[in-house]
Amino acid sequence: MPTLTVEIPEHLARLVEDAVARGDYPDASAAVADALCILQYEPEAHGEKVAMLRREIRVGVIQADAGNVVETSFEEIAREVAAANDRAA
Repeated sequence: MPTLTVEIPEHLARLVEDAVARGDYPDASAAVADALCILQYEPEAHGEKVAMLRREIRVGVIQADAGNVVETSFEEIAREVAAANDRAA
């Protein structure tokens, strides 16, 4: 396996060291390799998230056009989401 030497900021080095100390990875090389795999597939995941959001927006527009609209504030929605998260925890 090729060896690559890189310099990273201190906070990222601590992140790697902490992940190894927790036992998430056997060593720093495995942690960095996993991070690079995430970087490799991130654009694909981002595209999937955008596509999902577009589908949800399309559904919302169809519902609004059909008159299926509820008047609510952002604060009310935020409280409902927080309550749902509390119930799920």
